[in-house]
Amino acid sequence: MHLLKTPRVYLFVCFIIVLTFSSFTAQSKTNQKKEFVVVLDAGHGGKDSGNTGSGYKEKDIALKVVLQVGKVLEKNPNIKVIYTRKTDKFVDLFVRGKIANKANADLFVSVHCNAHKPGSTAHGTETFVLGTHRNETNFNVAKNENSVIFMEDDYEKNYDGFDPNSPESVMSILLSQEEYLDQSIMLASAIQKKFTNDLKRKNRGVKQAGFIVLHQTVMPSVLVELGFLTYRQEGAYLNSSRGQLQISSAITDAILDYKKKLDGNVGTIYENNSNTSEGISSNNDVVFKIQIAASSKALETKPYNFNGLDNISRLKDGNLYKYFYGYTTNYEQTKILEEEAKKKGYGSCFVVAFKDGKKIEIMEAIKSKAN
Repeated sequence: MHLLKTPRVYLFVCFIIVLTFSSFTAQSKTNQKKEFVVVLDAGHGGKDSGNTGSGYKEKDIALKVVLQVGKVLEKNPNIKVIYTRKTDKFVDLFVRGKIANKANADLFVSVHCNAHKPGSTAHGTETFVLGTHRNETNFNVAKNENSVIFMEDDYEKNYDGFDPNSPESVMSILLSQEEYLDQSIMLASAIQKKFTNDLKRKNRGVKQAGFIVLHQTVMPSVLVELGFLTYRQEGAYLNSSRGQLQISSAITDAILDYKKKLDGNVGTIYENNSNTSEGISSNNDVVFKIQIAASSKALETKPYNFNGLDNISRLKDGNLYKYFYGYTTNYEQTKILEEEAKKKGYGSCFVVAFKDGKKIEIMEAIKSKAN
């Protein structure tokens, strides 16, 4: 009997060990971080050359820069890179968006070169996110990039009657990216900062405009205008191997910085597990705040987490935590709060409004105040 029991006990112990090991393995797989998916979109291609200022082709420069960005990012084991095109081929704008959406991408970066009238000395870099075209210049940049849809088959059907020449059509697409606007601005700001500080390029800023290629995506998305091909000096730089290497390095570094911020790896993180909003007014008055950050991490609203700023409030919006500085019922006072936030390093901060504890459009808030 004793001899029979020993193998049974042995087998039972082995079974427990295997079961425990399997459990740890499964848990390890569950805890493995999802790879960060970046979709790189080289603007234009194939029959669409883009702009050809100073004799250079936008499609060629955009592709070379994108391939260099991807080459470096692919060396990171936690990043997966997907291209909308890797060769000189024409890709419909809506297909570019589909590629990103199908990949469940974390970022969409579209690369282009700007143009102005012949002989113009307009130069410098600007990065766009989807939003209201604040002026005619932004609208014209978007219109030029959007006009490629006329080269596509069945564009009326694919874009549901969208007309690049119509401001009303552009306005109609803007709400789709609102959920990702904060992160898009974060990346756009990082790119412009790299261009300006590292490469000493003229900074034309982070702007909003109605780009149809950004509208097609459901993730943080930016469109980078590397510079003006119509300005001969800048066109030559963009077309050079040296220029393309510097530009691609700046974009790559910005993407990596953005990912690091999103992962919450900057400084010490003090987490708070609350899923509710903090410090957001719940009365009927309109309140203005300065949005300074958005993160997947729930940070305590203490000065040590926000470069010394106090009076911080937090709101959970979907899978994202948004952080706000200050509190005022006077819209004019927001200018002071915004400057204070910028001095603390939040250069891409912006004003938001709340009524009865819910976020509302700024124009709606201002009109409500006027009434």
